[in-house]
Amino acid sequence: MDVIQHWYLVHTKPRKEWIAKEHLQRQGYDLHLPLIQHLRRQRGRWLNVVEPLFPRYIFVRLTLEHDDFRSIRYTTGVHTLVSFSEAPAIVPDRVVDSLKRAADPNTGLHTLKLPVFAPGNALVIDSGPLAGMQGIFLAETAEERVTILLNILGRENRITLQRDLVRLA
Repeated sequence: MDVIQHWYLVHTKPRKEWIAKEHLQRQGYDLHLPLIQHLRRQRGRWLNVVEPLFPRYIFVRLTLEHDDFRSIRYTTGVHTLVSFSEAPAIVPDRVVDSLKRAADPNTGLHTLKLPVFAPGNALVIDSGPLAGMQGIFLAETAEERVTILLNILGRENRITLQRDLVRLA
């Protein structure tokens, strides 16, 4: 008789994905925690952060007939196994496979393909001599800089600033 394994979802406690993953791996479970790398503004600066693509969720591969999924519920960092009608919900293999294929093959990380700002977005300058002025985002340039269009003294001027000096209006 063939043993059939399926992917299931583990719902973790808030911000405990890494701890739950570590403890589940120690128990020998096959896991997938998709991670995303993106820019996040924190204390006025843009930081490159890595965090779970789906906060509070980890995929786990189980054979319900052989694996004791009840032990998962009592693992440090785990809240519960996602279930419907008291039966653990199966995640189709193609979902996890497509997540794995979409990740960078070298780092295993997902990245946002879209820029933080889109052309035409209204931006506000947060600090510096132009603080408080509003402009229109034109483009990203190299080295964490952006070009915006500012109306200064009745004329539209292109200004290039550090990305961490501006935010969406």
